Amino acid sequence: MSNLSKIGKLIHLYMDEIEAGDGTNAPDFLISSTAKFMNETGGRNWIPVIVKEVGEDQYQVIGNSFIFAVAEAAALEKVWCIIADESEETEKISKILSGEKIPQINLSTATRDEIKAAIQYLIEKPDSQLKRVKLPVVTNRIDEAPRQYWKDFKPITKLGCGITTAKVNALKEVFYLTPQPIPEPEKVNLSIATKDEIKAALQYLIEKPDSKLKQVDLEKATNCIDEAPRLYWKDFKPITKLGCGITKAKVNLLKEVFYLTPELISEIITDRNVLNSMTVTELKKMAKKQEIPGYTKKKKEELVELLSAIN
Repeated sequence: MSNLSKIGKLIHLYMDEIEAGDGTNAPDFLISSTAKFMNETGGRNWIPVIVKEVGEDQYQVIGNSFIFAVAEAAALEKVWCIIADESEETEKISKILSGEKIPQINLSTATRDEIKAAIQYLIEKPDSQLKRVKLPVVTNRIDEAPRQYWKDFKPITKLGCGITTAKVNALKEVFYLTPQPIPEPEKVNLSIATKDEIKAALQYLIEKPDSKLKQVDLEKATNCIDEAPRLYWKDFKPITKLGCGITKAKVNLLKEVFYLTPELISEIITDRNVLNSMTVTELKKMAKKQEIPGYTKKKKEELVELLSAIN
């Protein structure tokens, strides 16, 4: 009989033709007591062992390992088996269907109901690390998070859902990840960008893998930049003086998502915020045009004071 013609067949195989594979972690008591009962009731395994062919007349158990262990304990000469193909997918589903392996869900694309069911399973397990976790909170926080881009489960520890660094690895029993590449946003003109546009661009930079802006507070940085006189900025240096956590060493990272089209500075500006964002050279040029006496010897603070007082 050819290999292909055997697949799906119920065959009575000799025990010495079969390797145990991964075996079973069932207690010895269950194996020995079941073996005794099976011998007392005819010595036949009515539920077949799932095997794959690994050589000529040689097979390996890939499902129902407990039944094979019972057959060994019962000293059966032959055991009924179903022959499966040799693919990894078949071995995996055989173990899942026989209860030897827990099915995993792709958290990158899982539905809310799938997330809830998986978390509930973990919470209700005996000696679960997640017993004190609130199911609705965890479900909502994970479902609403940008999980399609996660490369590991660490972001879950920052969702405030009760799953800490010490507990997050428990999720690997029921979840796996297939991260998608983070789409690069179109560059935004920071000179005229809305607050929402600024926030979205900053969020992209902060949440990028290995981001150097991870420690930046998104809300604070968004507000600081939105309220600044960015209409006249010629570069991003003024951002380093806003106290928003974006330092000189990091400010050039903004060029990935922002560009500037500065407006021409009018001859008369009295807005202190705008004046403070200007260089001393620019302030002196403005003071010269307005014929302010002694401007050449003035410091920046004095120039701002003089120019902002002009009616």
